[in-house]
Amino acid sequence: MENSKIAKILFGIADLLEMKEVEFKPRAYRKAAQTIEAMSQDIAGIYKQGGKKALDEIPGVGASISEKIEEILKTGKLKYYEKLRKETPVDTEGLMSIEGMGPKKVKRLYKELGVKSVKDLERAAKKGRIKKLKGMGQKVEAELLEAVKFSKKKTGRMLLGSAMPTAEELIEVLKKTAKIDKIEAAGSFRRWMETIGDLDILVVSKDPAGVMDAFTSLKSVSKVLAKGQTKSSVRLGNGLQVDLRIVDMSSWGSALMYFTGSKTHNIELRKIAIKKGWKLSEYGVFKGDKQLAGKTEDEVYKKLGMQFVPPEMRENIGEIELALDGKLPSLVGYNDIKGDLQFHTKWSDGTETLEQMVRKGKELGYSYMCVTDHVGTLKIAGGLDEKALKKQAKEIAAVDNMVDGIAVLQGAEVNILADGTLDMPDSALKGLDVVIAAIHSGFRGGREKQTKRVLGAMENEHVDIIAHPTGRVIGKRAAYDLDWQKVFDKSKETKTYLEINAFPDRLDLSDMNTHAALKAGCKLVINTDAHHSSHFENMKFGVGTARRAWARKSDILNTLPLKKFMKAIG
Repeated sequence: MENSKIAKILFGIADLLEMKEVEFKPRAYRKAAQTIEAMSQDIAGIYKQGGKKALDEIPGVGASISEKIEEILKTGKLKYYEKLRKETPVDTEGLMSIEGMGPKKVKRLYKELGVKSVKDLERAAKKGRIKKLKGMGQKVEAELLEAVKFSKKKTGRMLLGSAMPTAEELIEVLKKTAKIDKIEAAGSFRRWMETIGDLDILVVSKDPAGVMDAFTSLKSVSKVLAKGQTKSSVRLGNGLQVDLRIVDMSSWGSALMYFTGSKTHNIELRKIAIKKGWKLSEYGVFKGDKQLAGKTEDEVYKKLGMQFVPPEMRENIGEIELALDGKLPSLVGYNDIKGDLQFHTKWSDGTETLEQMVRKGKELGYSYMCVTDHVGTLKIAGGLDEKALKKQAKEIAAVDNMVDGIAVLQGAEVNILADGTLDMPDSALKGLDVVIAAIHSGFRGGREKQTKRVLGAMENEHVDIIAHPTGRVIGKRAAYDLDWQKVFDKSKETKTYLEINAFPDRLDLSDMNTHAALKAGCKLVINTDAHHSSHFENMKFGVGTARRAWARKSDILNTLPLKKFMKAIG
């Protein structure tokens, strides 16, 4: 849980240094932050085992940054960061959370308009002061005002990708410090929703008092909200509320079902039980005082005359009826993906070498991978030109020969321009194994314009995949509107596949859009968009989204072995 805290501070330093127009250092801090944020290992554990030397060995973390990480781990804060914040009397964190606000814009609006906070930004935009600045104009002002409005819709929910390491760490620590027979996280977390409000943990134990003592005494707990014999609630340092409940082994399945939800799914199950003259609760299925089922979820569903419904499907959108008829789809599995078709290396905006990324892919069991560094004029991502692509091809061939048991493909992520054309010539794209196209700017063009852009890219014979199709960033940038029927029809017509981007703050396509795409008969791909080898671990979030949309293995193109995959994309 220290990873996110440290990454947040390092990102903050990068922003503040950029505002001060310090060269080189912001990029170093940002890369270190990205690496730490993405790490599956707890950085506090790394430091405990190997000290500062172990921190020095983290990719992108040099001696200076490791000293600062050590200070945060020891004291919980960083004097250097506090000093920078005092020197810049602006709410950089709040302002930078607004789509369209970067360090340079924050600095300029502060200097020229005195904007110190999001409230100041909104006030300046409403008064028409921003559009009067040189190079800003009416459009920029309107977009910033719209972004501020969107930021107010934030629900306070945490990304599943942020909550998962927290949940996993809590469970592991509790297993080590208390006598526990069974333990599992439930709620929206177990249904793989993209965000969660709080975390429910269920436990079976012969020592409930010991479990509660261990739980409320965890280092990560900032406040104990309630402590009882069967239920305790705490708030963690990262703001997440966690509720822990002790349940009996005989009721484990029914309790897990009840606290997993969703509420509407549970209501329908209770109706089925009532029709049979029974009662269903978190304690089990009962006929009078006699428990008929409850030990396992499978037992409860079976007693109700249903197939077991995977947690990801429990949203009462038709799964109940299918389960009663025995017609639930066999969902794509978390280990079914054969290859990742989108990742980035140091050739563009990635943080590791091609070899490092490929070796991690092999470790994860992939049989093929496709490197898709940015190409073209996208400066912020360090886009490659034709000459650089040819040079990269030689390294790809070398790594392909060097690392046995995995095929390395060459692809590219190309920018879709405002008119639907690509910012890279066809001559550079035609020799690539996979071409991914995506919109990276001009997100507020309106439904007709954005649809035309996407359709235009799909009509290019070299484009195989449309990446993160709605451009959303959860909690920061709203999805742009598309005419989905036209997009789905064009996908089938041109065999241009839509992506489920597995990055936790994207999950784009969303579960709802994925469900609609599958209903329309489209095939999809799931990619991580990894910029560091640890990002490959995010594939599970993309698969979770696909499962929430009822996707089968046959619906996802990169579950195919290499030869069949290459044939499918043509």
